[in-house]
Amino acid sequence: MGYVMKVLDTCALIYWTLDPDGLSEAAKTAIDQDDKLCISSISIWEVGIKVMRKKLIIPLTIDDFTQRLNKIDKLEIISVDSKIWLENLHLKWKHKDPADRTIVATARLNKCPLLTSDSNIAQFYKQSVW
Repeated sequence: MGYVMKVLDTCALIYWTLDPDGLSEAAKTAIDQDDKLCISSISIWEVGIKVMRKKLIIPLTIDDFTQRLNKIDKLEIISVDSKIWLENLHLKWKHKDPADRTIVATARLNKCPLLTSDSNIAQFYKQSVW
């Protein structure tokens, strides 16, 4: 397809880094074949919120998790800037989750596929892979 990179949503990020068996075969292949992956920085916030609310248990602190992410050569963490926020606001999508909207906006602006197991996202963003 000629894409430069793929965006991982928060769930795909968690599976890839902490529970690889949770990835689908298509997601594993996409990750293994790409030289560059990215996440929205909002995924770090989302993981942290889930840990704080005890909806997710990870074997390290959110700070250590983020430090490890920063050390992965093929992973870029894309900061949420005004362009992404505006894209988020302009999405013709009734979905209200700010993290999901921001992740989709990030993928759209970068014109790349999005690795997600979320069927709501996949129905809206046709370049989804799972």
